[in-house]
Amino acid sequence: MSAATLLTNPTTMSNALPNEISPAVLLARQEQGKRDVLLDVREQNEWNLFRLPDAIHLPLARVSSSASEALARFPDEEIVVYCARGARSAQAVEMLRAQGYNATSLAGGIAAWIDAGGEVEE
Repeated sequence: MSAATLLTNPTTMSNALPNEISPAVLLARQEQGKRDVLLDVREQNEWNLFRLPDAIHLPLARVSSSASEALARFPDEEIVVYCARGARSAQAVEMLRAQGYNATSLAGGIAAWIDAGGEVEE
């Protein structure tokens, strides 16, 4: 693969998944009955306020050391990672992909999810 291909199509660098999924696309997938594995990488105090339903909590600082335990039931499934606005989830996606997971970041984080009409739970 050429460097030009990697620069024009960055998703080919680690795997075929895009780096991000929009809240609208995730909502549409849920409406079609697809249940993605949702991974919240925010801190405990943020998680305590609200989260996406059925999400798994694993703070960013623990992703490298604890992902295999937290995600053991989902070795081949796509992991949609989110945080408050998208920066930490992008970092977590890189860490997870390095460990062999199919991970994608929720664009704009939980803030964009709420703005798009996505459901949260307390």
